[in-house]
Amino acid sequence: MDKKTHKYRAFGLYVLSDIPFKELVATEESEPSNPIEMISIKQRDLSSIWDNYGEKRKFKVLTDQSVLFTVNETATFYIEGGRSIYFDPHPSSSIDKVRLFILGSCMGVLLMQRRILPLHGSAVMKDGKAYLIVGDSGAGKSTLASTLILKGWSLLSDDVIPIQLVNGTAYVVPSYPQQKLWDESIKKLGLSVTSYHPLFDRENKYAIPVQNVFTHHSVPLAGIFVLHQVNERPKEIHPLNGLQKIEVLDAHTYRPFMIGRLGLLAWHFDLSVKIASQIPMYAIERSNLFSAYELADTIHNLFEEEQNDNKEAIVNQ
Repeated sequence: MDKKTHKYRAFGLYVLSDIPFKELVATEESEPSNPIEMISIKQRDLSSIWDNYGEKRKFKVLTDQSVLFTVNETATFYIEGGRSIYFDPHPSSSIDKVRLFILGSCMGVLLMQRRILPLHGSAVMKDGKAYLIVGDSGAGKSTLASTLILKGWSLLSDDVIPIQLVNGTAYVVPSYPQQKLWDESIKKLGLSVTSYHPLFDRENKYAIPVQNVFTHHSVPLAGIFVLHQVNERPKEIHPLNGLQKIEVLDAHTYRPFMIGRLGLLAWHFDLSVKIASQIPMYAIERSNLFSAYELADTIHNLFEEEQNDNKEAIVNQ
């Protein structure tokens, strides 16, 4: 295992890691003076902790600030205090798969421990405003985000989306410049699968680097789109009301079953209410008859209408 300490900026944090992450943005910055801004990713023998507390197929919450889980043939992971991620790889594990779980499930738990809301989906930006695309697995979130990027939008996050309130305003924090797309989606976008690497061995989902269209700073959240798969041709996009918005945030929190286990039900509900009160959300029904390009046009046109309405409001003041 590489003994060098690798330094990155990701999820709004300064990351010190025992292993290299090709997905993350390396930094030459000195370590922040405030240690709370820094997290560590370290390899460690977790066998004794697992023997004492571990449960197969479960995220074991030891305290509200320590979580233990294992992935068969991959690694055991331990997330502590919103500051540290420890991993103990299986002898036959793929380091690509270990990294995938560190940046996914482990980071989602760590963000919750830090009281940062992790949502599951894709976050894109246009003219200084962030828009989220959420939905069930296979709904086409990343494909739609890729299509918007082709129309001139930029990426903030794909998979785990950190949301923070700053002076009462919801902000999207950038994660790292990579998308995850199934081979079928890559082909539909007119790209070649052979140009990219699978997320791990024998996987038909691929890592798509997007350094040139990645936004490195936090951006105010301006809207959320919820994709639903239906059999018939989709109806027009429609807005969601207050209770529906809270349900969206609850359903699309990353690893939502962890909210109660970490004792964060009150925190999560309060934050969801604050976000729902200020952020418009829209439902889009999607079928195979409605392409990602048509969906992208729908969202792009809605964005343009909002921009024009805002300009007209300013002129009339």
